[in-house]
Amino acid sequence: MLQAYERLPHTHDAIVDTITLDHDTRKKARIKGATDQGKDIGIFMQRGQPLLVGEVLKTECGLLIEVLGKAEEVSTAIATDWLAFSKICYHLGNRHTSLQIGERWVRFKPDHVLEELAQNYGLSIDKTPAIFEPESGAYGHNEHAH
Repeated sequence: MLQAYERLPHTHDAIVDTITLDHDTRKKARIKGATDQGKDIGIFMQRGQPLLVGEVLKTECGLLIEVLGKAEEVSTAIATDWLAFSKICYHLGNRHTSLQIGERWVRFKPDHVLEELAQNYGLSIDKTPAIFEPESGAYGHNEHAH
């Protein structure tokens, strides 16, 4: 079994394999799974620092494996104007839920109460599965900023 204890920044030339993980799995410090080529792997990371899509894991034997995001069930609320978008971000933020924020859209785990709240502000809901990459906490360092 491959074992990975080290994470490297994005993009490396010598990547030999990938591992596709959903958001909940990427949050774990200890992950047992298989790479996309079927090799068993144990991933051992520092607690509280989720794996990010695009990071590269370095195994004990020096192999480089890129972390990919798995499309999963999400709700994407789409606004047609910036005021409605700003208001829904405020109200969803007050609920302390994990959010992924784009330009006039906000994505969260499926929740009919949050979906109804967004619809009340005029946003439409898209239930197409997608990779979920929520914002990191406001008080940590945000490597995820685009």
